[in-house]
Amino acid sequence: MSNTLSTTALHDLGVAQLAAELRARRVSAVEAAQHFLARAASHQHLGAYVSVNEEATLAQARAQDAALAAGTAGPLAGVPIAHKDIFVTRGFPSTAGSKMLAGYQSPFDATVVTRLAEAGAVTLGKLNCDEFAMGSANENSAVAPVGFDAPAPVRNPWATDRIPGGSSGGSAVAVAARLAPAVTGTDTGGSIRQPASFCGITGIKPTYGRASRYGMIAFASSLDQAGPMARSAEDCALLLSSMCGPDPDRDSTSLDLPAEDFSRSLNGSIDGLRIGIPAEFFGEGLAPDVRAAVDAALKEYEKLGAQLVPISLPRTELSIPVYYIIAPAEASSNLSRFDGVKFGHRAKDYTDLVDMYKKTRAEGFGDEVKRRIMIGTYVLSHGYYDAYYLQAQKIRRMIADDFQNAFKHCDLIAGPVAPTVAWKLGEHGSDPLADYLADIFTLPASLAGLPGMSVPAGFGEGGMPVGLQLIGNYFSEARLLNAAHRLQQATDFHLRQPAGLSTQSGEGI
Repeated sequence: MSNTLSTTALHDLGVAQLAAELRARRVSAVEAAQHFLARAASHQHLGAYVSVNEEATLAQARAQDAALAAGTAGPLAGVPIAHKDIFVTRGFPSTAGSKMLAGYQSPFDATVVTRLAEAGAVTLGKLNCDEFAMGSANENSAVAPVGFDAPAPVRNPWATDRIPGGSSGGSAVAVAARLAPAVTGTDTGGSIRQPASFCGITGIKPTYGRASRYGMIAFASSLDQAGPMARSAEDCALLLSSMCGPDPDRDSTSLDLPAEDFSRSLNGSIDGLRIGIPAEFFGEGLAPDVRAAVDAALKEYEKLGAQLVPISLPRTELSIPVYYIIAPAEASSNLSRFDGVKFGHRAKDYTDLVDMYKKTRAEGFGDEVKRRIMIGTYVLSHGYYDAYYLQAQKIRRMIADDFQNAFKHCDLIAGPVAPTVAWKLGEHGSDPLADYLADIFTLPASLAGLPGMSVPAGFGEGGMPVGLQLIGNYFSEARLLNAAHRLQQATDFHLRQPAGLSTQSGEGI
């Protein structure tokens, strides 16, 4: 038994630490899987998991123990992870948080799931998300979490009366509450970075096209991107290295770039690193507590030798109307496949084919999904395409150009992830615009297809976590991760965990 495991709860180990313990055979993959399954079971009240399959999980763990014994194991051999329920998986239902796909069992795995499995990761289960990844609070899920009889919102472990962020809220909560060492998420307009910020963990969205979208249930095809969420930048680098790589035969948006080791630059000096500070990210609407935490993190970077450079991203405010035209338009097209004919929910009582379409979609989709489908159909309709969709695409290009102009003066861009800390459950009520406005700082990088991440930077009102957003130029994931890693070496915010979590299944091994 190692000193690490005799004094540290298994779930308090990061991915890198746990992988090392597994390789040294000080803990088995089966023991690790059982530990996290038990921990998830004792924290069902958070609503993070929507499905588990102990038999499938333990079968994968036994296979990894055999690989470790034979010396043929991958870099993540035996490390338990969980997947956002937007990725299709064999052995677990794949619902995208929607009644439309309730009980759907995929005959294949998403490419991201396959690549992590090939690296040796063991799947613990599927994680709650906003329906079809549409939402900023994880209050839009239409699937009952494990232990619940009806759909329920995911709860932030730092304060269970608050939202965890969305749409990858279940993913963020699983890491923050130590129900999984690491998870997958997806980011369309900020759905990795914003919940990571609200839950005090680390998450990265790579350059668009770095990770295959094959098997990721589509929301907005020109924006959706997979990425890892974990406690540290080091752990995210390990996962991202396994997730990325070309997949041209199955994903036409996949970039023809070889997989790379994103941890290669960790511990590199950031002396002289130019960090751009966009004026538009620090104006009216940014809560004072969030600004204080972000400013403190930026001061840490200055202590590490980085230079803060004022820059401008003048079209930041336009990112909200642009995104909420383009994303719904693509959603309208992508979700047309859910018609009750081929798979998924089908209405029981109907008179003809058209009636079946109408009733199936009325019953199967939730309010937010219907809202976005209707907006998207409208902006794509005859007479409105040029006025709305085409104009939005032109401004999207200008937003991307703004970033390229900024990167002439800086190496990375930093600012807040969201204007406030996580709000109370139900606080935004039936006002979807309040949720949309919370995406103001994450949308620009998504529209430009740039890599971005959230790094724990402190705490604000009510003791809630605050994340620092780092944005890089295309293909600069390694530089981003190193900058985040260096900040985490100088601070301990990423190591802190919510008070009051059960220690069940949490003693040292």
